[in-house]
Amino acid sequence: MADLSHAILSTSIEYSVMFCSVKSNGFLMTFEQLAIFVAVAEREHLTQAAAAINLTPSAVSSAIKNLEVFYGVELFHRVGRRIELTQIGRVFLGEAKATLARVRSSELMLSELGGLRRGKLSLYASQTIASYWLPPFLMRFKQDYPGIEIDLTIGNTRTVAEAVTEGGAELGFVEGEIDAPLLVSKVVAEDALIIVVAPCHPWADKRPLKAGDIVGGTSWVMREQGSGTRSEFEHAIDNLKVSHDDLKIALVLPSNEAVLSAVCAGNCAAVISSAAARAYLREGLVVEAAFKLPIRRFRMLRHKQRHSSKASEILEGLCG
Repeated sequence: MADLSHAILSTSIEYSVMFCSVKSNGFLMTFEQLAIFVAVAEREHLTQAAAAINLTPSAVSSAIKNLEVFYGVELFHRVGRRIELTQIGRVFLGEAKATLARVRSSELMLSELGGLRRGKLSLYASQTIASYWLPPFLMRFKQDYPGIEIDLTIGNTRTVAEAVTEGGAELGFVEGEIDAPLLVSKVVAEDALIIVVAPCHPWADKRPLKAGDIVGGTSWVMREQGSGTRSEFEHAIDNLKVSHDDLKIALVLPSNEAVLSAVCAGNCAAVISSAAARAYLREGLVVEAAFKLPIRRFRMLRHKQRHSSKASEILEGLCG
């Protein structure tokens, strides 16, 4: 444990709880070890986890091994150079996350008592919001509270809702509707979705399109399942009395930038936020097709039952 103790004392680990621990049968299980386990479990990769929490791979490996040896369990399968969670590891991951979420809640409360001079605010946001809408509000917050660290993770609508539900984020920002009974959802902005094509595409001539053209007139580049952009588009198509299952999907990509690049390079269409496409439209790399899609709403999420820190309440007020 000497290497691990040295690494913890000389680096800034994510949860800032250097001396907190749980003692069981003479073994000191630290919150650092829980944080290390969660980091490795989420990535299933020792080196990536070590880089994420500013520890050496050997310290991370040692922490995991100490837990496994003392409790007589195997948390990970070692498969060649890869690691995978065992069934025991998957069960333990939920408890570890819940414990660390409670620690984070305690930290936030202490931060409030310190007048918001120090602390951390964890946020999750979908790509479009994180890239184009949220940054000005974060800058205003940082100008007033420079000692509060903002930890922003980008995901899709599904992963954002999961993070707020599980306690990994105090606030989440998503596009479109969600079904999450444990969360409070508040509309904070509106956004226009548009269909874009390359200048050589037949739809670039601006002729008005009908629902039948959408499902049968071209192939599509789509965002992944769970993306707010995709779910809103599919919902809009279904409301036109045609099925989104009839869309001819050529490619599924994980980011707005990748989708736009694919549209520029091929003879496909894509649906995307007008804010994300603005620069591409201005440069003439893509053209907006003549088909009106419904306005979608940006929503801010928070947990119904968890304590809201003063920092999150301030940011919530800034955002609307």
